[in-house]
Amino acid sequence: MKLKVVLITFFTVLLFFFYSHTSFAIYDPTSKPNNIVGIHILFPDELSEAAKLVNSKGGDWGYITIPIQASDKNLVKWQKFMDDSRKNHLIPILRLATDGDYFNTVSWSKPTDSDVLDFANFLNSLNWPTKNRYVVIYNEPNRGDEWGGVPNPAEYAEILSYATDVFKQRSDEFFIISAGLDNASVNIPGQSVNEYTFIRRMEEAVPGVFAKIDGMASHSYPNPGFSQYPSSYRYEGTASFKYERDLIQSLEGKSLPVFVTETGWTNDKISDSVQSDYYKTAFTSIWNDDAVIAVTPFLLRAGLGPFAQFSFIKDGSELDKYNAIQNLQKSKGEPILNEYPLAQAASPTEKNLPLDTFTQNIKQNYTTTVSKATRVFMKWLLNF
Repeated sequence: MKLKVVLITFFTVLLFFFYSHTSFAIYDPTSKPNNIVGIHILFPDELSEAAKLVNSKGGDWGYITIPIQASDKNLVKWQKFMDDSRKNHLIPILRLATDGDYFNTVSWSKPTDSDVLDFANFLNSLNWPTKNRYVVIYNEPNRGDEWGGVPNPAEYAEILSYATDVFKQRSDEFFIISAGLDNASVNIPGQSVNEYTFIRRMEEAVPGVFAKIDGMASHSYPNPGFSQYPSSYRYEGTASFKYERDLIQSLEGKSLPVFVTETGWTNDKISDSVQSDYYKTAFTSIWNDDAVIAVTPFLLRAGLGPFAQFSFIKDGSELDKYNAIQNLQKSKGEPILNEYPLAQAASPTEKNLPLDTFTQNIKQNYTTTVSKATRVFMKWLLNF
């Protein structure tokens, strides 16, 4: 029996070491062939249409950015989204979002630690198509209407730090990205904060916060007015990501990978043909920076409303700027993938994945991870 105890102890430690050190870890996306071209979408049913845009002309495994609201944690819906992303060779970037405040219709509600914890638990329950699970922690917190009415750099820094801890505790495969900031905001007390001031105040409030995260999002819009020529020299333009990254590096000594999760020109001021030329210029001479992992212009399909001015598809027709990006020569991305059985289609009324699906996944993971010889040995050991 002493031999059995020794062997069980040894084998338990060995398995713990194996799973702790090889099963979970993000990888540097610049270390793999990468297709930076992507698009921002609002709904999961846009995936196949997005793939036609970002994986054309030699491209593969482009990116899509999509927001997920706190009230929209439907397991079946979002697992299908992950499965469909895998089928369409799209790398998802999920941007956390709160819900509108019932008592304050002019701003989004401010997130809490509980919101972050709920998101971490929910997103960790999903099978992601790629090893890196890209998550952006909320949106433009330097604007009051995106942060409960009044922007607060210290509060956002604390939320970002907490989010990094709680997501990483669940899986080291989460790749945590700071929120894109509004690059047109100026310092107006109680209303907005210039993005560079906001970054400095974040670091002052929570020293080392940018050293904890894995990447930074940038909203490199061609401001002012979403209508400027693509330039490498404007602090508030298509190259604002460079100045944001350089500032963070000067504060932390860390150069973060960049995800341009929003950018684009307005249809209200710039003609479609001119936008086409602008996108070609930006992709080939500005966003081709070695630090840029993905560029997902806003927005594939907007319909009516304030976002219509950015839409790439209008009244069911693809605009010239859509065709311009579709015809860009792209790279064949080769991200590290997660292999898992695709979930069976669920009925429209089903709220949770069937228990047997999870059981099958566990058995499959066990079968593919543990060798036949190991299973034989374990069977012998446990029945010793």
